[in-house]
Amino acid sequence: MSKETNSENSTRYQQRSKRKKTNLILNGLIIAVILLIGFVSYSIFHTNDENNADKKQDSNTNIGQEATDDETVNPTNESDETTTEEEDAAVEEEEESENGEIVTEGGSDSNVVKTIENPSWEPIGTTQTGEHAASYSDDSVDWNEQIKALSYATGLDSSNMTVQFLGNNNNDPQKSIGTVSSKDKSEIYRVYIEWVDGSGWKPTKVEELKELIIR
Repeated sequence: MSKETNSENSTRYQQRSKRKKTNLILNGLIIAVILLIGFVSYSIFHTNDENNADKKQDSNTNIGQEATDDETVNPTNESDETTTEEEDAAVEEEEESENGEIVTEGGSDSNVVKTIENPSWEPIGTTQTGEHAASYSDDSVDWNEQIKALSYATGLDSSNMTVQFLGNNNNDPQKSIGTVSSKDKSEIYRVYIEWVDGSGWKPTKVEELKELIIR
């Protein structure tokens, strides 16, 4: 009985030793798996962070590059606009030079849009002889010749022109001032004319008006 008991005890001890070894191995494997999972997770998150940082840096680089490109383009556009304005001004000066007109903004009062003077204007001719004195009677020859001078200066055809006013200028019997408009009043002008002996009335200045105001 004593030998059998010792044998059983020895077997039980061996079994417990095996279980302990097995448990140690299993625990070691579990710890190894946990460590492996942690390492893989860290690697994944770390890689994502690096990728996000690279993308953010690339985005900032692109934004900076776009801003630099815009700064480069803007001065170029401004330079192009300045060049275009200069070219337009040059063309306008050439047109004025060819027409002989001298155009300035504004005029004798706040109702004037621009003033036009043209050294190439000529007297319109006359059938009158002898000493001249301006006439403001609408059935006189002098009146009709003054109307022709107003039409000539403004470019309005007499059939499309309404005489709003025609009278003396500065009490000079050889100078007149008239206000005319197109029939629809879309064009309104104040015209200064003077008498040239033997040649008739000659325009000296035209003012384009904003609105019709009769003096």
